[in-house]
Amino acid sequence: MGTLSAVGYRRLGAIGSAGVAVGGIAAGRLPARDPWGIWVPHGSATTVAAAVLAYLGLTLLVVSWWRYGRLVGRGAAGGVRETVVTLLWWAAPLVVAPPLHSADVYSYIAQGAMVVEGHDVYTSGPSVLGPDELGADAAASSGAHWTDTPAPYGPVFLVLAKWVVLATGGQIVPAVFGMRIVALAALALIVWAALRIARARGANETGALWLGALNPLLLIHVVGGMHNDGLMIALMLAGVVCALHGRWVLGSALVALAMMVKSPAAVALLFIGALVVRRTSGPLPWRVVKAFAVPGLVAGAVAVVTTLLSGTGFGWLRTQGVAGTIHTALSASSDIGLGIGELTRLLFGWDPDPVKSAFQMLGLALALAVIGYAALATFRSVRPWRGAAPLHPVHALGVALLALVALSPMVQPWYLLWGLTAISATAWDGRLGRIVTVLSAALVYETHPTGSTPAYGFAIAATVCVLGAVLLRRQPASTSVRRPSPALSLPSMRRYGNAGANDVSSDVSKTTTSAR
Repeated sequence: MGTLSAVGYRRLGAIGSAGVAVGGIAAGRLPARDPWGIWVPHGSATTVAAAVLAYLGLTLLVVSWWRYGRLVGRGAAGGVRETVVTLLWWAAPLVVAPPLHSADVYSYIAQGAMVVEGHDVYTSGPSVLGPDELGADAAASSGAHWTDTPAPYGPVFLVLAKWVVLATGGQIVPAVFGMRIVALAALALIVWAALRIARARGANETGALWLGALNPLLLIHVVGGMHNDGLMIALMLAGVVCALHGRWVLGSALVALAMMVKSPAAVALLFIGALVVRRTSGPLPWRVVKAFAVPGLVAGAVAVVTTLLSGTGFGWLRTQGVAGTIHTALSASSDIGLGIGELTRLLFGWDPDPVKSAFQMLGLALALAVIGYAALATFRSVRPWRGAAPLHPVHALGVALLALVALSPMVQPWYLLWGLTAISATAWDGRLGRIVTVLSAALVYETHPTGSTPAYGFAIAATVCVLGAVLLRRQPASTSVRRPSPALSLPSMRRYGNAGANDVSSDVSKTTTSAR
């Protein structure tokens, strides 16, 4: 493929996105029953042809995104406005498609219907819905893993799902589009937050948008698949933006709302605490106490209030581990534990499940260790350590979330987005940014448009990983220029105090050096 302009890749990517959407009409995750007759099964030949079209469209989208990124690196892709227009072009076809690459949205709708009908979502799965109850079609369309599984989601998300069910009468097609509106709102908030964080860091805003929002992995799984991870990420990043500008209480409250969608957002509270230490003045012990007390107390209060207002109860506290009971091939700790467990069963006749659980717990322990180290690494400018320069808290948050994903007992392709969005706003063209770029291009192939995970999906993903690594080694370094942040001006430094001013000056100095 010859080199096109940014507008050329915008059009090419839009064609690819349209191919994904059109192919999804027959090969996407169609509901078990559609009274409207819009999303109905087709013959096997049509379904196979549609899947081929969807994969070709996906490949065109990935290639366009990759080449667009090279233009961003050379400063030839235009600015933020042009990239947002490209995002609209690429997202638009997916808006009208059926659920793509996952059946999770059906379980979301069914869980919202369970709340409406008075069922406890934290003790039962969607199968509890009767044929005459709201959400019965959604329950019948849910993935097999989730049919009898309690919801691991917080009350904020369940209330949103409840509102969608009430607004649409639980009818499957309108309810899906209602959930897609939630996903699009999350995408808009991610764009806003990524731009604000990049601006505060003096980073390339266009690059942040390219990796964090224009990313095919996000488009396919947040816009196409409507995963609630998008909403969790959006609220979490909005909280981080508030914390970056000194509004610790509001930032902690937004992160708490993100936690009440999905619990991994709680990791952000630790790094909001790091921002409190870095951006405030006074004795170090008092600043550390404040850093842990303020975010934790605010988040706890928000969690209690939202749970009481939602009426869903505190069952979410005991269902956070249910996802770990579902084995996914992307979880290294589960794969290793399963393999060693089966080996001990063959050799010694032992039960393999405790062995698998032990390795899953070991993986989580390692993840917590990495998260703790990343948090400590942000404090080096406060109490200098020998060695590398301190991590910025937002970048450290991205590292921590990536570690949590890599070492979790259950890993899905879209979980990469948890840390990717933070990394995109701090180091989109750095080494870690390049790694997640390759992984994004590869993992988007891991699931079939129906949401299944065929063996050839893993083979394609592995091939893309190798090809991406080779291309990056041949690709020259980015020539994009970063600029100092207008958000961290002299008045802002005065507000944060002397320690904050020194820290900001250090950050800007390091940013300028890295841009040379």
